[in-house]
Order: sequence, then C-alpha cells, then structure tokens
Amino acid sequence: MNKAFVREPEFDGRAYCPRCGSLGTQVGGAALDTHIRAELRGKMGDTAWFCAYPPCEVAYFNLFESVVTVGELNGPVTPKAPEAPLCACFGLTKDDVAADVRDRTPTRIRELNAKSTSPEARCATLAANGQCCMPEVRKLYMKVRDA
Repeated sequence: MNKAFVREPEFDGRAYCPRCGSLGTQVGGAALDTHIRAELRGKMGDTAWFCAYPPCEVAYFNLFESVVTVGELNGPVTPKAPEAPLCACFGLTKDDVAADVRDRTPTRIRELNAKSTSPEARCATLAANGQCCMPEVRKLYMKVRDA
C-alpha cells in the first residue's frame, strides 16, 4: 500500500527518549532556562521532555530528537546524579529521608509537604522535571522504611 494513503497516528502529548526509550515528562521553559547551560539553551524550544531514567545520559530531548545531556547541565539533578537533592526548592536529600526512617517519625518529610504547597515552592522552575518532588519523596520513604 502506498504510504500517501496511510494515516499517521495523532500526537497524544507523550514523547519517548531517543536514546533509552523511556517516557519523558514535559517540561516548560523556566526549568530549561534554569538547568541547561546558556550557550546550549537554543537546542530546546519553549518546551522539552525530561528523561528520568537514571542511567541514560540524556537529560532533555525534543520531538526532533535533539538532546541535552547530563554533562550539558548547569549542575547535578535528581535522579541523574545521586548527590543531587531530591527537592530542588528546599534541599531535602536522600539522607534526610533515611534519617526520618531511622527516627521513626517523618518530621522532615512533613515539613517539606507543608512547604511544597507554599508560594516559596518553585518546582516548575527549580526541579529538573518541572514537577513537585513529594510523590518521589514519599515513594523513597516507603522503600527505605520497608527495606
């Protein structure tokens, strides 16, 4: 059959990393401006997708398969770098989560939860994926607690 008569699938808003195939998270320009080095910012448009698969070297990609690698960022980001804080806004780390588990009281996580809904939280700008860290923090807390 001639391809001229085959209908292309409609774009549903999902994009997959061109290197590892992971589903990306759409990110706005504010996060891209924060994390991509200024001289490379032009590689991405107003929006891009974040690849959250830790071993993958790609941090951001677009629909034209242009990529920004981890080495082209201004600094370490979660989950690409183990030393990066889980919360880009308030600096909560994996060690803080482990301390909450050890103390048997999620004090730091509760404080972060309250702050995450305040005007001080700037997740869309400071988080590499442009999203609030609380779901990932809760998931890590449960994983460490159950280990």
